[in-house]
Amino acid sequence: MTIRGMKQTLLATLALSLTVPTLAADPAPAANPYLTHVPISAGPMVLPVSPGGRGTRPYEMSRTIPPEEKEAMMRKMMPMMNMVTRMDIKDVMNLMAIKYPAKKGLSFDDVKQSMELRANQLNFKKVGESPMWKDIRAVLGDTDAPRIEVYHYCDIAAGREILKYAPESIVYLPCRIAIMEDADKNIWVLSLDWNTSWLDSISGKMGAPSQLLKHATDIRDKMDNIMRAAANGDL
Repeated sequence: MTIRGMKQTLLATLALSLTVPTLAADPAPAANPYLTHVPISAGPMVLPVSPGGRGTRPYEMSRTIPPEEKEAMMRKMMPMMNMVTRMDIKDVMNLMAIKYPAKKGLSFDDVKQSMELRANQLNFKKVGESPMWKDIRAVLGDTDAPRIEVYHYCDIAAGREILKYAPESIVYLPCRIAIMEDADKNIWVLSLDWNTSWLDSISGKMGAPSQLLKHATDIRDKMDNIMRAAANGDL
């Protein structure tokens, strides 16, 4: 995928997540017969959701959305993006991340130790670790690469409920927390921002069950707790 394509995809996804209220909760309202012949441009955008195409049973996959259907949706969404046309990929990635600078004087291993101790206290199980910087140096010969490590965590009970509702969410699991040095050797703790409070402004909260939102909020709170403890060097 080209940089332009990535930009369009990320911006469209961001707009869909933050601004589009048309993914209403099931069951969908009955169609208005008076709008049958109204052009799409005069009404709500048609998104790639079709009757019978969404999973309803635990772990049931929703239908696969063909690439051309996604592209058509994105083309329709592009006019909505006028307000953010000055954003580039770096801006979008920064918006989607939550990050904390480590306290001055803490070493990389200090931050890692605090993270693991707090995760254990919160019963957040570490299920994997990816020392990316070692591969960058060994495979690419880039000896100037800063230290970058990604850690995988799982709350198995919350993960089960999220997967039962939307099995496609497996692409976001397990949760990941990264510790990395920046260009100036400052240490940062980062993760995907799981904050779901923006759903409060959307009618029906996009159909998300209250128990599911509770699990998502619990995960987000635990991860934030762990990240703050790591950045502060708490023991």
